[in-house]
Amino acid sequence: MTYARTGTISVDQFIDAPPVKVWRALTDPELHAKWWAPGDVAEHVGHEFHLEMPGFGSIPCRVVESEPHERFAYTFNGEWTLTWRLIAEGRGTRLLLDHSGFDLDDKRARDACERMGPGWRDTVLPRLAKLAPEID
Repeated sequence: MTYARTGTISVDQFIDAPPVKVWRALTDPELHAKWWAPGDVAEHVGHEFHLEMPGFGSIPCRVVESEPHERFAYTFNGEWTLTWRLIAEGRGTRLLLDHSGFDLDDKRARDACERMGPGWRDTVLPRLAKLAPEID
């Protein structure tokens, strides 16, 4: 029996805002659209939604875990899972993202994993870190 090699992108981002604000940025559609992508995201397990990804179209997602202010996970495009962990740290939040499920034996998936890591680290999560302190 052969097993596929899978890859995960892990990103650690400190955000100068409490977990309650970071949680809102992750689960409120209006805020989510400001730092990443528009879509009808919600925090309820089983909720199915779509994220509108520029250049890729409407991506189906489904919430698989939701522990308010601590852990939020959803499937993304049927192949990947995004798991967000929020850990209170001082007056801020340590946000840990695991973007998992990349089939490293598939060239397209391996290339996506290599491209998306820097995107999360250098662009997307810094936008979230900038937005979260401004949330009322």
